[in-house]
Amino acid sequence: MKNIGLLAFTLLTAINMQAQELKQLGYRHGDQKLNGLITANAQKNQPAVLILPAWKGIDNEAKQAALDLQKAGYIALIADIYGEGNTPADNAAAAKMSGQYKQDYKAYQQRIQVALDELKKQGAAPDKIAVIGYCFGGTGALEAARGGLPVAGVVCIHGSLAKASDRLNTPIKTKILVEHPADDASVSKEDYDNLVKEMNEGKADWQIITYANSKHTFTNPESNDYNAVMAKRAWQHTLLFLDEILK
Repeated sequence: MKNIGLLAFTLLTAINMQAQELKQLGYRHGDQKLNGLITANAQKNQPAVLILPAWKGIDNEAKQAALDLQKAGYIALIADIYGEGNTPADNAAAAKMSGQYKQDYKAYQQRIQVALDELKKQGAAPDKIAVIGYCFGGTGALEAARGGLPVAGVVCIHGSLAKASDRLNTPIKTKILVEHPADDASVSKEDYDNLVKEMNEGKADWQIITYANSKHTFTNPESNDYNAVMAKRAWQHTLLFLDEILK
């Protein structure tokens, strides 16, 4: 009997571990192969979240977010923005590659749309999808809103808030949450004020939460900027926002 109980426990543990693993998901944008990661709970007509990773591509913070979203009842897909064979080797390469997409924002929006299409193929309910992004991905979350991509809401987590001065402010239908570290040296007061102006002129449903004593990558445990208290609060604010717009 003890052996049977041990076997049952082992099988249950294996099943639970498998359920927590992320699965490789290959998809394409034209000739470019993309390699995303998706949670194991994908099924039809479920609320879902697209995760846009930081400037070096899919990292541990994005992976942990996907697993935490799975526990909260969402399908989560981590998008591959750069594509197979294009992972930045260092900060300089990441700055160059992310900078190209920030400048060519329409290409960024298209790459996000391709990931959204794939998420729907994996079972996401079309009217219950949100986008969250970290750093460069936070910029992408704002671009999803600016581009009118078909999502219920976006969360920009310590993302760049600026856009080119020659871009007009247009109506924004997507709900927006910006999680902004108070001491982010990469975001100027002008950038912040221009975003507020943009959202107001676009008649958006928006909110900005500013986290005290927090530098740029305050949510990433692997960063010297990590602020555990504020990171926990930011994640709770993310879940509250997602619960409002997706459930």
